[in-house]
Amino acid sequence: MRSAATRALVGVAAVIGIAAGGLAGASAAVAAPPAAATTASAGGVSALAVNNLGLNTAHAKNWQCYLDYWGYKPGRIDGQLGTDSWKAAQRLFNDYGYSGSQKLVVDGVVGTNTIKALQRYLNWSGVEKLTVDGVAGPDTRAAFWRATAAC
Repeated sequence: MRSAATRALVGVAAVIGIAAGGLAGASAAVAAPPAAATTASAGGVSALAVNNLGLNTAHAKNWQCYLDYWGYKPGRIDGQLGTDSWKAAQRLFNDYGYSGSQKLVVDGVVGTNTIKALQRYLNWSGVEKLTVDGVAGPDTRAAFWRATAAC
């Protein structure tokens, strides 16, 4: 009788421990910024799977909604700026000349040229006076945040 009670107590303690550890891991994962997510590909680790550039989910949805409204089809409007969202943005940047003298490669990767095109777009779209340097620094992120306040 005693060993059955002991096994039950150990089992309950194990379940509680696993649940507590799982919850601790979940809270850390939720707190991590979406830009830190990566995916594995056949050739190793690919570019960032999601790069919201400082946007929360609501602002990222607004950007996706804007892209979709103008016919650029960012994929599922889920607040996660993944490859499809950035491909849509790259097509928009190319079509409207924000990509500069050379068209962007539409690959969904947020590199220096995509950031430069975003900075040109943000400068055009509002009262922003960003330096077009291809760096997604605090000023660029803040301007992107302001530009995506609504769809």
